[in-house]
Amino acid sequence: MAKITIRDIPLKGKRVLVRVDYNVPLQEKDGVQVITNDTRIKETLPTIKYLVEQGARILLCAHLGRPKGKRDPKQSLAPAAAKLSELLGKPVKFIGDCVGEVAEKAAAELKDGEIALLENLRYYDQEEANDDAFSQKLARLADVYVNDAFGAAHRAHSSTAGVAKYVPVRAIGFLMEKELRYLGEELDKPKRPFVVILGGAKVSDKIKVIDRLLDKADTILIGGAMAYTFSLALGKKIGNSLSEPDKIETAKLALAKAKEKGVKFLLPVDDYIVEQIDFKAKTVAPGGKYLKPGEGVPDGWQGVDIGPETVQLYSTEVATAKTILWNGPMGVFEVPECAKGTFAIAEAIAKNTGAVSIIGGGDSVAAVKKAKVADKVSFISTGGGASLEFLEGRELPGVASIPDKK
Repeated sequence: MAKITIRDIPLKGKRVLVRVDYNVPLQEKDGVQVITNDTRIKETLPTIKYLVEQGARILLCAHLGRPKGKRDPKQSLAPAAAKLSELLGKPVKFIGDCVGEVAEKAAAELKDGEIALLENLRYYDQEEANDDAFSQKLARLADVYVNDAFGAAHRAHSSTAGVAKYVPVRAIGFLMEKELRYLGEELDKPKRPFVVILGGAKVSDKIKVIDRLLDKADTILIGGAMAYTFSLALGKKIGNSLSEPDKIETAKLALAKAKEKGVKFLLPVDDYIVEQIDFKAKTVAPGGKYLKPGEGVPDGWQGVDIGPETVQLYSTEVATAKTILWNGPMGVFEVPECAKGTFAIAEAIAKNTGAVSIIGGGDSVAAVKKAKVADKVSFISTGGGASLEFLEGRELPGVASIPDKK
């Protein structure tokens, strides 16, 4: 069911509290906190610009880091206010608190089309506790509540769920709408063939997603360290490769379900292996090598990427797809020598311009950006954990708190 959006409600002259996801990476330079990646801020611009055009009085709220209920200048949202002002080309006021007298005065003084960003919600423990009194304090700031923070929608916090109980008019923003359309509607009735690519470290992190997608996908391609748990389930030798021996039975059940459903479930046929990785230097030592198809990983070695035969196999599947979902890298892509497989898959997805291609958050987003193909995919999710939980079919508190369209 579609949610009420900001298009559906009157906004002129209304105090609109907008939950955004400005949990951006910061780095200290010359004693100043500098934003190193402003993607999450850029993604909120369509919503904010629309609210400005409609004459709303815009009060943004967000969290940053884990200050654990204490004021930490290094986790202040002040740099986000400055960056947003720069991106919009107009002033954004920064408010030194998110509730109480300071915040209420700022909300009361806002004029039509003006924007203010409140200080870090997590300076208060009550935010993550979804404290009722704290939720009511947030609600005092607004006539309208808008949730545009998909990346935080899986958390039942005051700013994502609690406040919605006390603000009479509620809606989602354009970013949240886009997330729900691509991760929801596009995948509920996908154009076929529907190819799913899943990577990352742990089967346990993705098993619920695998189970749900086995009811929808035509093909599932597995990569990353989770592939070695499936290899163990098939009795293959994996050397020192990262795996979850306690999840072998879980992997066997997934393989059996794929067979029962007639889903093509492909595992890597060859690997790039190393003896050791120096994560600090981002190198492998003393050097890596490719295994031939069917060759087991020898003792003392570990698999860190898919090999060229697997790249070819997976790329062929991707090329035939009409819908593609990718979540999780094919190897240790942070290390250049172990990134070839991940980047090759990113490029294969980008080449299939006839497909709806969805990058489901997390490291996959970093991978498509590093591969310089982010502009060639249909949609990149801003949610990490939220994307996974949504794909699992779980109800997200930040989505559930917004009414459905009638």
